[in-house]
Order: sequence, then C-alpha cells, then structure tokens
Amino acid sequence: MRRITTIGVYGFTAETFAEKLTSAGVGLLLDVRQRRGVRGSEYAWANSAQLQRLLAAADIGYRHVKELAPTTEMRQLQYREDDRQGVGKRDRVALAPEYTEHYTREILDPFDLGALVAELPSSTTTGLLCVERDPEACHRSLVAARLHTDHRLPVTDLRPDQGLNYL
Repeated sequence: MRRITTIGVYGFTAETFAEKLTSAGVGLLLDVRQRRGVRGSEYAWANSAQLQRLLAAADIGYRHVKELAPTTEMRQLQYREDDRQGVGKRDRVALAPEYTEHYTREILDPFDLGALVAELPSSTTTGLLCVERDPEACHRSLVAARLHTDHRLPVTDLRPDQGLNYL
C-alpha cells in the first residue's frame, strides 16, 4: 500500500533528518521546492547535491518535482502576509488564504496527481520535502491533503521534535 509522509528541513540536522526518514520507512523523497537550496551553513546539508548524497547513503531515492513548487509570485504573496503578521519564514505557523487559493488553482488543480501516484513505490513510504518545519506553514500540506482526499493515501507528518501525526 502506498503511503505519504511530509517533512521539512528546519529543526533537523543531517543526521536527525536521515534518521527520521529511515524510521518512517521512506524509500523515495519527492523534493517539491522551487529552489533546491537553503540559506545558512546550518542547513547546507539540505542543498540539492548534498541532500542527494545524504539520501543515497541512507538508501532513499530522490526526485525533484518542480511542477509542484510554488512560483516566485506565489511565494511573494506569502512573504507579504508574513510581513503583515510580523512573522519570519522560519516562524510561520499557517499559510495565507490568498497563497493557498493561488497555489491550489494554478499548481495543484492542473497537476496530474494520479500519474504521480501511479509511479510511487508501493513497498515503501514516499516523502514530500520542503523547508518549513511545520506542514501547516508549507504547500506540501496542500499536496498531502489532496493525495489523502483524492487518492486515499495515508499521510503522516514528520517533525523534528515529535512522533508521527496522521492524516
């Protein structure tokens, strides 16, 4: 049975990230970031080439699904809302309604999730990766919710300081 988990970068070290994925049985990680890099030396391990080496060492496959990444314009909508609320990107706890609406209409609705699901391994869990610590603050939660609703895939969220949260 196919299963989905979501994970962010913030709050993890390279070691705890790999351990969390391994303990959740992740065999394939789908990177849904537009830019596959993270600023700051603390998260250099999450930049594309280093991340792919880390995953290969843990025997986890990697695939960049840029088509599920928000556009620069959409991210700017979210940043404006973050500024309005006085929160930093790493402290965000929810997505702006305007961002959610644009992402759903322009990215998620036209994307063929059925074709993606058909390509997912059935013997291991597939992870959705972006940078935000909490899935509620990230577009990966929108993808995961759609996979759960439309394709009946069980979803868990991996966080650095918690066990699994099921959807």
